[in-house]
Amino acid sequence: MSAPTTAVRPAGYSLVTIGARGRFLLHRRAAVVAASLVVLLAAVCLAYLCVGESFVAPSEVLNVVLGRPSSAELVVGTLRLPRMVVGLLVGLAFGIAGALIQTVARNPLASPDIIGISQGAGALTVGAMTFGITSYTVLPYLSVIGGVAAAALVYAFAWRGGLHATRFVLIGLAFAIALRSVTTLFLTKGDYLVAQQAQIWMTGSLNGRGYDEAAPLGWTLLILLPGILWAARARRSVSLDDDTATALGVRLGRVRLGLVALGVVLASVATGTAGPVDFVALLAPQIARRMTRTAQIPLLCSALLGAVIVVFADLLARRLFSPTELPVGVLTAAVGAPYLIWLIIRGHGGRRSGGNA
Repeated sequence: MSAPTTAVRPAGYSLVTIGARGRFLLHRRAAVVAASLVVLLAAVCLAYLCVGESFVAPSEVLNVVLGRPSSAELVVGTLRLPRMVVGLLVGLAFGIAGALIQTVARNPLASPDIIGISQGAGALTVGAMTFGITSYTVLPYLSVIGGVAAAALVYAFAWRGGLHATRFVLIGLAFAIALRSVTTLFLTKGDYLVAQQAQIWMTGSLNGRGYDEAAPLGWTLLILLPGILWAARARRSVSLDDDTATALGVRLGRVRLGLVALGVVLASVATGTAGPVDFVALLAPQIARRMTRTAQIPLLCSALLGAVIVVFADLLARRLFSPTELPVGVLTAAVGAPYLIWLIIRGHGGRRSGGNA
């Protein structure tokens, strides 16, 4: 009689048991990094609410957040907290979107703001603003339409019996350039004041944003939460080569389409909420992967890191040249552009994009 076999546990993982049947593998380093990012995000949010033209003590900030009477209700509860919530949600959405799209494309350059998705969302949104639609509760939905349309065009032109990662990125770059030209055309044809407002929106800004603007993105994240939980597991099959995944019964075409669709919707709604805050979806997944040292991009860590980047960048945007406030997109671009150049010089995109994605 043969001895019973035991499952081989990958190095660096722990088996977590919940109830009688709930078992899953937990990457220990990724769990530590996620916990650390939660603490870091809490600290950044507290600093965001404390620091401004007038400093508010942390105890007063906590009173406002917990709904207790406070003399800082106007400064914290009315001015800073709603804007911070928007930045938090935008960062979460961009972090998840970047992780999903880069996972499918197997290319660190394949982020929504590089391959034309954000530009598609931006072109339709600026076009709507040019024709008088300026409500920030409506613009996110128009951004979804523009982002989905741009993604569909990139996908269709890049598909040649398979989705080759390098071709996908190059065609996405071409569409991004073309869509930026369309956006510029709308700006030249619109009213001067509206064009100026649209120009500010295009840089990515949280100035004047509040709970009304946060609501569409918050509801989108909540509605898509089951899909995001599915994506956290389904993306593992995408990392396998096509033959292995097919042999295991994985329907790669449907899985990839589902992951890309989630990423496109999240990136488009986030763009409609705060404008194209560039490079967050590019930076967060790759930094998270290097922090956790995992084979795949960690979805939770990427989302948390995206939120940290946006909230901290907006804090700097408010204070660096006070009383002048910079758009948050200026700060993220100042960091993201050199990183993009470094990626291209190192050739990461080329070495990891061989074969179909």
